[in-house]
Amino acid sequence: MSTVYDGIAGLGSLSGLSAVQRMDALARAQQGADGAEESGKAGESVFGQIFSSMIQNVKDTDAEFTQTQYLLATGQLDNPAQVGIAAYKNEIAVSLLVQMRNKALDAYNELKNMSV
Repeated sequence: MSTVYDGIAGLGSLSGLSAVQRMDALARAQQGADGAEESGKAGESVFGQIFSSMIQNVKDTDAEFTQTQYLLATGQLDNPAQVGIAAYKNEIAVSLLVQMRNKALDAYNELKNMSV
Protein backbone atom coordinates (compact mmCIF):
# COMPACT_ATOMS: atom_id res chain seq x y z
CA MET A 1 0.00 0.00 0.00
CA SER A 2 1.25 3.46 -0.84
CA THR A 3 1.59 6.22 1.72
CA VAL A 4 1.12 9.93 1.28
CA TYR A 5 4.88 10.38 1.22
CA ASP A 6 5.78 7.71 -1.37
CA GLY A 7 5.47 10.11 -4.31
CA ILE A 8 8.09 12.46 -2.89
CA ALA A 9 11.72 11.55 -3.39
CA GLY A 10 13.20 10.26 -0.15
CA LEU A 11 10.01 10.35 1.90
CA GLY A 12 8.61 6.88 1.12
CA SER A 13 10.24 5.38 4.22
CA LEU A 14 8.33 7.54 6.71
CA SER A 15 5.63 5.01 7.52
CA GLY A 16 7.18 4.09 10.90
CA LEU A 17 7.58 7.66 12.14
CA SER A 18 5.31 9.77 14.31
CA ALA A 19 3.31 12.64 12.82
CA VAL A 20 5.73 15.26 14.19
CA GLN A 21 8.73 13.43 12.74
CA ARG A 22 6.96 13.16 9.38
CA MET A 23 6.23 16.89 9.31
CA ASP A 24 9.87 17.67 10.14
CA ALA A 25 11.04 15.40 7.32
CA LEU A 26 8.52 16.99 4.97
CA ALA A 27 9.79 20.47 5.88
CA ARG A 28 13.38 19.40 5.23
CA ALA A 29 12.36 17.90 1.88
CA GLN A 30 10.60 21.11 0.92
CA GLN A 31 13.69 23.16 1.74
CA GLY A 32 15.79 20.80 -0.37
CA ALA A 33 13.31 20.95 -3.26
CA ASP A 34 13.55 24.73 -3.45
CA GLY A 35 16.94 24.47 -5.15
CA ALA A 36 16.37 21.57 -7.51
CA GLU A 37 13.64 19.22 -8.67
CA GLU A 38 14.36 15.64 -7.60
CA SER A 39 11.12 13.96 -8.64
CA GLY A 40 11.72 14.08 -12.38
CA LYS A 41 8.50 16.00 -12.98
CA ALA A 42 9.58 19.37 -14.29
CA GLY A 43 7.74 22.32 -12.80
CA GLU A 44 5.73 20.41 -10.19
CA SER A 45 5.90 21.95 -6.75
CA VAL A 46 6.24 20.09 -3.48
CA PHE A 47 2.57 20.80 -2.84
CA GLY A 48 1.72 19.30 -6.22
CA GLN A 49 3.73 16.20 -5.38
CA ILE A 50 2.01 15.84 -2.00
CA PHE A 51 -1.41 16.40 -3.55
CA SER A 52 -0.70 13.78 -6.23
CA SER A 53 0.49 11.38 -3.54
CA MET A 54 -2.66 11.99 -1.53
CA ILE A 55 -4.83 11.24 -4.55
CA GLN A 56 -2.92 8.01 -5.09
CA ASN A 57 -3.32 7.19 -1.40
CA VAL A 58 -7.10 7.60 -1.70
CA LYS A 59 -7.11 5.28 -4.71
CA ASP A 60 -5.00 2.71 -2.86
CA THR A 61 -7.11 2.77 0.31
CA ASP A 62 -10.29 2.49 -1.74
CA ALA A 63 -8.88 -0.52 -3.57
CA GLU A 64 -7.88 -2.06 -0.23
CA PHE A 65 -11.38 -1.48 1.17
CA THR A 66 -13.00 -2.98 -1.93
CA GLN A 67 -10.70 -5.99 -1.70
CA THR A 68 -11.51 -6.60 1.99
CA GLN A 69 -15.24 -6.31 1.22
CA TYR A 70 -14.85 -8.90 -1.53
CA LEU A 71 -12.89 -11.22 0.75
CA LEU A 72 -15.54 -10.88 3.45
CA ALA A 73 -18.37 -11.56 1.00
CA THR A 74 -16.66 -14.68 -0.34
CA GLY A 75 -15.77 -15.99 3.12
CA GLN A 76 -12.02 -15.73 2.60
CA LEU A 77 -11.42 -13.12 5.31
CA ASP A 78 -10.27 -14.53 8.65
CA ASN A 79 -10.71 -11.31 10.63
CA PRO A 80 -13.90 -9.33 9.84
CA ALA A 81 -12.53 -6.34 11.77
CA GLN A 82 -10.21 -5.73 8.81
CA VAL A 83 -13.21 -4.43 6.83
CA GLY A 84 -13.86 -1.75 9.44
CA ILE A 85 -10.20 -0.83 9.60
CA ALA A 86 -9.97 -0.55 5.81
CA ALA A 87 -13.15 1.55 5.74
CA TYR A 88 -11.77 3.88 8.39
CA LYS A 89 -8.44 4.24 6.53
CA ASN A 90 -10.35 5.12 3.37
CA GLU A 91 -12.52 7.64 5.21
CA ILE A 92 -9.47 9.33 6.75
CA ALA A 93 -7.63 9.48 3.40
CA VAL A 94 -10.62 11.08 1.66
CA SER A 95 -11.16 13.51 4.52
CA LEU A 96 -7.50 14.59 4.44
CA LEU A 97 -7.62 15.08 0.67
CA VAL A 98 -10.78 17.21 0.93
CA GLN A 99 -9.25 19.32 3.70
CA MET A 100 -6.09 19.89 1.66
CA ARG A 101 -8.18 20.87 -1.36
CA ASN A 102 -10.19 23.34 0.74
CA LYS A 103 -7.04 24.88 2.20
CA ALA A 104 -5.51 25.20 -1.26
CA LEU A 105 -8.64 26.92 -2.56
CA ASP A 106 -8.67 29.27 0.43
CA ALA A 107 -5.03 30.16 -0.19
CA TYR A 108 -5.72 30.71 -3.90
CA ASN A 109 -8.66 32.99 -3.13
CA GLU A 110 -6.52 34.94 -0.66
CA LEU A 111 -3.86 35.45 -3.32
CA LYS A 112 -6.44 36.32 -5.95
CA ASN A 113 -8.01 38.99 -3.74
CA MET A 114 -4.68 40.66 -2.88
CA SER A 115 -4.16 44.07 -4.33
CA VAL A 116 -0.81 44.60 -5.98
